[in-house]
Amino acid sequence: MAGTELLLEYLNSYFPILLFIFVALAFGVVTLIVSYLVQPKYPEPEKLSTYECGSEPFSDARMPFPVRYYIFAMLFVIFDIEIIFLYPWAVVFDKIGLIGLLEMIIFIGLFVIAYVYAWRKGALEWD
Repeated sequence: MAGTELLLEYLNSYFPILLFIFVALAFGVVTLIVSYLVQPKYPEPEKLSTYECGSEPFSDARMPFPVRYYIFAMLFVIFDIEIIFLYPWAVVFDKIGLIGLLEMIIFIGLFVIAYVYAWRKGALEWD
């Protein structure tokens, strides 16, 4: 009997989470249904045509992009995430002392080495 009560108490502690998930899912489904029911439906050929910045599309949307665009984007994300690590370090700088300063100098040094390497390899060229 005590095991059943313990299980019910355990499950009751997760009830707010389950309720939140249910409300979130219900809100999404109800929103989609209501928007489908109240949207205007005027299927005209001009409205159904493809649109690209106010002009006719000039090529297939699935054309391959050169790899350098993806490399440039990945480098941006990597360097951006590395720079984000500077903020928490600056917040606790007075508590971590000289060791934290040396670790951050090493971190920034590795960051600069990676940046110079990418620059020399031409990964930052947009030609």
